[in-house]
Amino acid sequence: MADRGCCPPMDLMRSEPMQLVQLIVPLESSHLTVSYLGDLGLVQFKDLNADKSPFQRTYANQIKKSGEMARRLRYFREQMLNAGISIPAMTSNKNDIKVDDLEVKLAELESELSEMNANNEKLQRAYNELVEYKLVLQKSGEFFYSAQRSAAAQQRETEPEHTEESLNTPLLMDEDKSADPSKSIQLGFFTGLVPRDKSMAFERILFRATRGNVFVRQATVENPVTDPASGEKVEKNVFVIFYSGDRAKNKILKICEAFGANRYSFYEEAGKQAQMLKEVSGRLSELRTTIDAGLLHRGNLLQTIGDQFEQWNLLVRKEKSIYHTLNMLSMDVTTKCLVAEGWCPVFATKEIQDTLHRATVDSNSEVEAIFQVLHTRESLPTYFRTNKFTSSFQEIVDAYGIARYQEANPSVYTIVTFPFLFAVMFGDWGHGICILLATSILILREKKLSSQKLGDIMEMMFGGRYVIFMMALFSIYTGLIYNEFFSVPFELFGKSAYECRDPSCKDATVDGLIKVRDAYPFGLDPVWHGSRSELPFLNSLKMKMSILLGVSQMNLGIIMSFFNAKFFRSCVDIWFQFIPQIIFLNSLFGYLSVLIIVKWCTGSKADLYHVMIYMFLSPTDELGENELFPGQKTAQQVLLLLALVAVPWMLLPKPFIMKWQHQNRHQGESYEPLQGEESLQVETTHDSHGGHEEFEFSEVLVHQLIHTIEFVLGAVSNTASYLRLWALSLAHSELSSVFYDKVLLLAWGFNNVLILIVGIIVFIFATVGVLLVMETLSAFLHALRLHWVEFQNKFYLGDGYKFYPFSFSTIGEEEE
Repeated sequence: MADRGCCPPMDLMRSEPMQLVQLIVPLESSHLTVSYLGDLGLVQFKDLNADKSPFQRTYANQIKKSGEMARRLRYFREQMLNAGISIPAMTSNKNDIKVDDLEVKLAELESELSEMNANNEKLQRAYNELVEYKLVLQKSGEFFYSAQRSAAAQQRETEPEHTEESLNTPLLMDEDKSADPSKSIQLGFFTGLVPRDKSMAFERILFRATRGNVFVRQATVENPVTDPASGEKVEKNVFVIFYSGDRAKNKILKICEAFGANRYSFYEEAGKQAQMLKEVSGRLSELRTTIDAGLLHRGNLLQTIGDQFEQWNLLVRKEKSIYHTLNMLSMDVTTKCLVAEGWCPVFATKEIQDTLHRATVDSNSEVEAIFQVLHTRESLPTYFRTNKFTSSFQEIVDAYGIARYQEANPSVYTIVTFPFLFAVMFGDWGHGICILLATSILILREKKLSSQKLGDIMEMMFGGRYVIFMMALFSIYTGLIYNEFFSVPFELFGKSAYECRDPSCKDATVDGLIKVRDAYPFGLDPVWHGSRSELPFLNSLKMKMSILLGVSQMNLGIIMSFFNAKFFRSCVDIWFQFIPQIIFLNSLFGYLSVLIIVKWCTGSKADLYHVMIYMFLSPTDELGENELFPGQKTAQQVLLLLALVAVPWMLLPKPFIMKWQHQNRHQGESYEPLQGEESLQVETTHDSHGGHEEFEFSEVLVHQLIHTIEFVLGAVSNTASYLRLWALSLAHSELSSVFYDKVLLLAWGFNNVLILIVGIIVFIFATVGVLLVMETLSAFLHALRLHWVEFQNKFYLGDGYKFYPFSFSTIGEEEE
């Protein structure tokens, strides 16, 4: 939501102070009031009619009308998409048409468009039938013409051979006349088209049904034709079926119907065939002209609708949402007003009051709407005002759970720690630059992309563009520290501190090098890359660095629990949760972090694994060569004792103190005399809001036991979990090195241009597919887990619910 000039400065640490308000709105100004509050977008209405079904509510008919208008608009959208007409974006939010006028206009447009579609469908069907009829006339005419020509040729060939015999043989015509006319055989025929994929089965069924007493001929139609019934392009064959008898005729008719074969009349005489072909061609030309004119008129109508579509759509959706909100309000019949309850931020009080006054004036209402704040024991919604940069980080936290009302918000630190922990695992400034360039395109074109419909993956990337942007910047930073550019080191900040003893020590280990100048000023010395000591050195460095980062972030989480307890004035949580937790964590892993730093500073050869293990197993033994500073043994014994004391400190006092507080809070209340029916009603209401909740000591003790065990074991497992920073960083570095050495350098070594081009292409695809896509996703998920589990579980409850104000800016496309 956009910030307003009158709003206080945005503060992400605590959610905005909220309040429950009651609005008493006169009926004549209710619609305009809700409309103005929807434009303001700072009130979340409560449903005061939850016990009523949608059909029992006051404005059910208005919602039904709005739904009908929305259906008509969806019908128009579908017709425009089918016609290939794009819907222009809305130029202004001003609606010059009223809802009642729009309802009439939409009904008229739907009726007109439906009539056009019906007429066009009839004309198109008639046109397709005539196209098929023309094909039947052409193909069947060719068949009859060729059959007559071949029969005439056969007759001419047989006449000379049978001249003498024919003198003694009666003519066929005379024989036919002498025969019994009742026994003459009448041949009939059908012509039409059948789908080509059914033609073989069609012919086979005809043969079997008539026991072979049919003569079938088929001709292939070269181009697919539009079927009149389905309107789809279908490959078909023209058929001619000769039969005898009514029984065969009836069977053939049923088979044609079953196979979807379209039959057309046909004349044997060539003159009638030519006349029909001419008539059909003329009729096709007339229909084509009529159809084109109808489509042009329909396109003009749809274009007119498209110009106003977005404004109409917005008006209908606003109207529907207004009546949905009005249905949540309680109707007071006696005073002819609507009563609303809802949540709003405290800073919005003046704005809401001004909005109510403006609605009263604009609706010419004689009665002013009443605004009053209610006191409640209900949990309040959580509302963080974010901008386009902080909203994506807030979504990462909200995916774990919505913050409890005014609970400390992890997003404040996630903005920095999330991309930084990602970059620790993804440290390569070459890969970071690639991601930065890709994300910069999304940021520079965000206005254009925000108005377009993107795919699921692209929409996710666009929504988190600023998260990815920060991840890329931090990856460049950590890549410079690791001194890796696609796994290749560079001397960017000066020369290496080491040089070879002699020319023969190239590619040697550190033993063949001598230190000739001061340490490399920033990041890792490039001489380590490619040496035999690289992997052990980087392993030790990154593993210890992961522990330091992990302990620091876990301490930050525990410190946040202190600020939560202080804000909610919970001294019990400060003394019996924060203090023992901070002591326990730092007595063990804080001490380990100090040992790591001391070892780095002094260059000691002490074995930290041995120190930490025997701190528990044999705390009284001498440390010997593993001693890093004087008095280390005594310090370890004190820290171990503090850690052991911290466990019962966390477990036992808090449940007993809570029980004592509960007893003092309600002491003697059961003996207080009742003061009439009204006080009884107040007391009952008070109980319903949790004022006199039952206190189960056993449940509290078990909950505290689980919490203590979870923290003690989690201190070990969470610290070990941060070692994923070391593991993924090492994996990313080694994969990048393998692609560079085994693909790019190997292809370069063949001194062949074709092999080099193939090697470069493989290297690019491997880098993009594996390192820039899969590794990015992997490091993102691991950074997400570290924040959700290792960091947020120290202080973040996340059991609140979000503030969803009634706002026209969040109206989405409604689907039924």
